[in-house]
Amino acid sequence: MQIPLLPAERRAEFDAGLRHRAIRGGIAVVAGIVLVTIFSGFTVSLIVAALVALALYAVPWDLLRFGRFVVPAAAIILAILYPYYRDDLFQIPLFGVFPSTDTAVTMTIFIMMAIGLNIVVGYAGLLDLGYVAFYAMGAYTAAWFATPHFSEYGTHHIGSVGVSPESPGFHVSIWLVVLMAGLFTAIVGVIIGLPTLRLRGDYLAIVTLGFGEIMPQIARNGDDLFGTGFNLTNGAQGINPIDPPGFGNAISSATGLPSDYLSFNADFLGKELGNIEVFYWTALALLLFTVFCSVRLRDSRLGRAWVAIREDETAAAAMGVPLMRTKTWAYAAGAFFGGIAGAYYASFKGAVFPDDFFFNISVFILCMVILGGMGNVWGVIVGGGFLAYLNQEGLGNIGAEINETFGTNIDVPLYQFGIFGVILVLVMLFKPEGLIPSARRKAEFQEGVSDEPLYDVQR
Repeated sequence: MQIPLLPAERRAEFDAGLRHRAIRGGIAVVAGIVLVTIFSGFTVSLIVAALVALALYAVPWDLLRFGRFVVPAAAIILAILYPYYRDDLFQIPLFGVFPSTDTAVTMTIFIMMAIGLNIVVGYAGLLDLGYVAFYAMGAYTAAWFATPHFSEYGTHHIGSVGVSPESPGFHVSIWLVVLMAGLFTAIVGVIIGLPTLRLRGDYLAIVTLGFGEIMPQIARNGDDLFGTGFNLTNGAQGINPIDPPGFGNAISSATGLPSDYLSFNADFLGKELGNIEVFYWTALALLLFTVFCSVRLRDSRLGRAWVAIREDETAAAAMGVPLMRTKTWAYAAGAFFGGIAGAYYASFKGAVFPDDFFFNISVFILCMVILGGMGNVWGVIVGGGFLAYLNQEGLGNIGAEINETFGTNIDVPLYQFGIFGVILVLVMLFKPEGLIPSARRKAEFQEGVSDEPLYDVQR
């Protein structure tokens, strides 16, 4: 394949890369087609998916002008169109059918939280074991300002959609609530970070662990906060129903669409769409916003300061990096996206309960970051999506396949955290940098970071 627009050297590099990738990708695609055909049967969607994957992988797009945008753009288009072709996709051996749109919403939200935690852990190197607290605060922000919970304080409606004007309590538009949740959790992250971020390593992890353990207890016992009689969280009963998002009366009048998600029903491009698809596309838009902000932060001056602290805190301080301020910004940025994810997830589920915010959620999100590759946004997306899928549908499908094949009666989801632990152990043994690591961390693991003697350098 000749690319006349490239200089001779770049064209030779392009052709060599194309040949090597085409061979490796072709072998992997053929093996995948054979494997899926044997265990799940042959379908046209299998060939189409294989050809798309081969085209995206085999061509060294990064050598072409604007080529670095090809793969992300293709991934975004495929994600947007997912509800249209999901029912026609082939079955994956052992895992079964592809995730439903409902599951895809949950996967997208958990990926958002994993990207937020990646800012703290992957960029700045701060081990945070209490990230679930920001998720909880975002969810309860939605519960306070988009439910009848505080009805004793009167009726206040600000841009609410699909809610009766006479409905008591606070009913603020979910779009405003999502922003409020992000800002609120960012402020709380700063307040908590100021006294705790002076610690390092294991000490910081223990303090954040304690913070993550405190929040579920406040949520469970917040119906009589500190014995004052003030009902903040409604205790173990939780708060519901939470208002769904909506399009607003102006957009509804202009387009003829229903104003709220729950009554959405339309026929678009030959497919009957409902509220789940709209929830999915909205979650996807929030995820794209999170990815964009994360990438821009990574490449900014602040992001480089985070990486410097992660690599060597003492050296960073000696070079003039303000440690406390830089760490606090990392904590605030991670908390911001955790709050947004929590508020939107609460609106999607329509309720908030204390059992949703225990410590294992923090560990679960941290596993996503470690599995995908700390510091790499695309790796975190893959790791977060995979573990979230296993948690929602994957383990159940695996259990059903095993029981049907061997005639057993094993409840595989019952052992989910043991399975996640095995996955992490295997990753740490065979690919400690993660599935898709950042270039810097990959070099650290493969080449080492030990100092080279000055004598050897001079020679």
